[in-house]
Amino acid sequence: MGNYFTNWNYPTAMRVGPGRISELPHLCREMGMATPLLVTDPGLAALPMLQGIVENCLVAGLPLTVFSEIKGNPTGTNVSDGVATFKAHGCDGVIALGGGSALDAGKAIALMVGQTHPIWAFEDVGDNYLKVNAQGMVPVIAVPTTAGTGSEVGRSSVITDEQARLKKIIFHPRMLPAIVLLDPELTLGLPAPITAATGMDALSHNLEAFCANNFHPMAEAIALEAMRLIHVYLPRAVADGNDLEARMQMLVASSMGATAFQRGLGAMHALAHPLGALFDKHHGLLNAILMPYVLAANRVAIEEPMSRLSRYLALPSAGYQGVLDWVLFLRRDLGIPHSLGEIGIDEEDADRVAQMAVQDPSAASNPLPFSADKYREVFIAACRGSIE
Repeated sequence: MGNYFTNWNYPTAMRVGPGRISELPHLCREMGMATPLLVTDPGLAALPMLQGIVENCLVAGLPLTVFSEIKGNPTGTNVSDGVATFKAHGCDGVIALGGGSALDAGKAIALMVGQTHPIWAFEDVGDNYLKVNAQGMVPVIAVPTTAGTGSEVGRSSVITDEQARLKKIIFHPRMLPAIVLLDPELTLGLPAPITAATGMDALSHNLEAFCANNFHPMAEAIALEAMRLIHVYLPRAVADGNDLEARMQMLVASSMGATAFQRGLGAMHALAHPLGALFDKHHGLLNAILMPYVLAANRVAIEEPMSRLSRYLALPSAGYQGVLDWVLFLRRDLGIPHSLGEIGIDEEDADRVAQMAVQDPSAASNPLPFSADKYREVFIAACRGSIE
């Protein structure tokens, strides 16, 4: 394994390398935090790793309040409960530690502790972000323990509106965490199926950003290199969960994906968001299953970028077909189900899913403008496992 102990300042301050979680108390003080709220998920809250982090901070004179009441698809209620805990304990900053759900919830809590409007007033529509009282926001230190969402370098959170049964993107530029800790040692205990699903989520971010219809060559280049890292290191991380180099490179590829999708996403996410809200399924797994069906639907518009991708990855076959074959092989190799039907999603809600997808913000940057009928067609194909 090479020397991966380094500091970056792109797109925010990033502390990269094994064992750097030990710097957490120092970084909190650097951010002016004396009594931070540590936001995590119930699974991590029960692990010795989390207890060790809390104890190390306490020894360093930094008491932490732990909030872990977060669903896999975090809800508005989860955020409001976190805000109440923050205020009850006199907290002054947020440490968001975990997978995408904890990171998104932590960022949303840090936003909402100083607001008078409800969270849905800040949905990423038009200039809603201007309603935010930015002075009321508190700093966030983000510590990902999965390599998938890249939420640690994002300026938004995906939160489920339980009443509307919709996933909504909450946005403000200052939601970008002030400091990110990329420590691969924190990901070593991640089970193979979660490693696979989160890794495919990172691939979906980079792949959709690479194909998006907006002009952003910098994001396009980042996505291309991140997909090379995923091509090399995701199978290694799944095969051997203690492969520290593979874990490090996948954390980087995940952060690169969320940096790249400033260019835009597409139909994978436009479908995954409503499916996550309606069926409460893992976001990365949904993207992984949807991926080849969306590629097929976009084929006429992505032949050129797929040709470049196939060459860059040195795939056995060139062009679109080479990339599709790689995606299908990778999914089989990682144990990803081939169809939505295999995870209990059927065609019954096709019309509702299609209407929700066409209205999702991610739809705007898909390489082709899909109608509701087209989303319905792609969804049904994914339910049946039929790729044209």
